[in-house]
Amino acid sequence: MCIPECPVEAIKAEEDITEEQKPYIALNAELAKLWPSITRTKEPLPDAEEWKDVPGKLAHLKR
Repeated sequence: MCIPECPVEAIKAEEDITEEQKPYIALNAELAKLWPSITRTKEPLPDAEEWKDVPGKLAHLKR
């Protein structure tokens, strides 16, 4: 359900994950326990377009 709703195609099916994206699997599992589930389509964040093609986003994650 989430894959087609993501405005920047950031959500991937497991079989479509590249080697570069694999570290995000563990991160997603960790953060999914802490962050609320999204149950309806929302407007993208104001800076979504600015961030969509930025490489190395993991370095920018603030916990």
